[in-house]
Amino acid sequence: MLRIIYLIFRILLRIPFTIFQIKRRKKHPEKYTEEENILWLRDFLRYITKRARVDLTINGIENLPKEAFVITPNHQGMFDIPVLFDAIDRPFKIVFKKELSNVIFLRDVVSFCNFPAIDRRNLRQSMKVIHQMTAEIKKGMSYAIFAEGTRSRKKNELLDFKGGSFKSAMDAKAPIVPSAMIDCYKVLDQNSIRKVKCQFHILKPIYYDEYKNMTSTELASVVHDRIARCIRQNTNK
Repeated sequence: MLRIIYLIFRILLRIPFTIFQIKRRKKHPEKYTEEENILWLRDFLRYITKRARVDLTINGIENLPKEAFVITPNHQGMFDIPVLFDAIDRPFKIVFKKELSNVIFLRDVVSFCNFPAIDRRNLRQSMKVIHQMTAEIKKGMSYAIFAEGTRSRKKNELLDFKGGSFKSAMDAKAPIVPSAMIDCYKVLDQNSIRKVKCQFHILKPIYYDEYKNMTSTELASVVHDRIARCIRQNTNK
């Protein structure tokens, strides 16, 4: 909580301009492409990261494929989203849980960036989102999805990965990029404004030829294990 209060004070002068930008982009969608809106969001989140007293180390950027991909990080908290936008230069979309799409600011971001919000309790709606993602990946839009489905509250320990999270990537035959968030939970969970060190590791992609004979559950297990191994190698555990 202290870091959030500290951050609000640090960006106080920019808040009115940010609200104005969001309202303008929502009111005049014809003036801005989807990609332009996503890149605007990227720049804003990078601004936030720089002022949050976060020492972020990013490794493996060279592992991002040139073609559209699906990146599948573990989920440690809301700060994972700025981390992703700090690491990835090109436009990409994030899949949100439907309940988060009603949160202030996130609601607007989901709207004008056209990020899909998935309701895991509604099979028909979930399948519609998967089909939408598949079509967009085939057209060149990359995606990020948290395969655990919710944040882990066990620090650097992973929850099980859900096979359904990989359906759209598999249907599009797109590269899947495992990635590891390490200590990112500390940014918002610790009641302090001391500088926090966290890491983001982008692992080598898994291409279609490697996973084409796997089920989505098997692929989820492979990705989970690679991320878990990376976390073990880069922590004191």
